[in-house]
Amino acid sequence: MTYYEIFVVPVPRDKLDEYFAVSAQMVPMWKAFGAVSVVETRPENVPTGKVTSFPLAVKCERGELPVFAFMTFRDRAHRDAVIETAMADPAMGALMRQVPMDARRMIFGGFTAEIEA
Repeated sequence: MTYYEIFVVPVPRDKLDEYFAVSAQMVPMWKAFGAVSVVETRPENVPTGKVTSFPLAVKCERGELPVFAFMTFRDRAHRDAVIETAMADPAMGALMRQVPMDARRMIFGGFTAEIEA
């Protein structure tokens, strides 16, 4: 079944365009390394909840918004191989250092699809 690598990261509102510009440079690289698909989403309707929410999950500070993204892979082994290759690539590392986000507050995880329709 398909494997999903999902993350949410806080990005300064005034740096969203810069975030997506750098991400757009990374997408063809991820695809070349073997990712089946890459989705980066612009926050539009992400209210801060009282108990839990996307902004609370990544401890968004004033002027920050949560960006939700995911990549798909054939399975977990495929994901592991793609990530290993990407992390070893100096060009990918250089781009990752340019992304305007606080990676310390990023939440991420891998999920295997149980139901796909």
